[in-house]
Amino acid sequence: MADPYRMNPNALTPHDLALILSKGSANRWRVTEDEVRADIEAGAPTNPDGTIHLMTYCAWLIRERGRGR
Repeated sequence: MADPYRMNPNALTPHDLALILSKGSANRWRVTEDEVRADIEAGAPTNPDGTIHLMTYCAWLIRERGRGR
C-alpha cells in the first residue's frame, strides 16, 4: 500500500482510490478496489497509464449517481 501522504491525487491506482474514498467517508462507507474497477469497466475515466484522477473520478461518480446508477 502506498503512503497516503505521498499519493498523487492526479494518478491513483484503483486500490489507493478505494482507500482514500473509504477513509474520507463520514459514515464509514467502505469502497472496495473491486467497486472502483467495476466503475472503470462502466466508463469511469482513467489516465492513459490506467491510473485515476481523483477529482475527475468524483465528478464522473456524481454524474452517474444523478442518472440513477
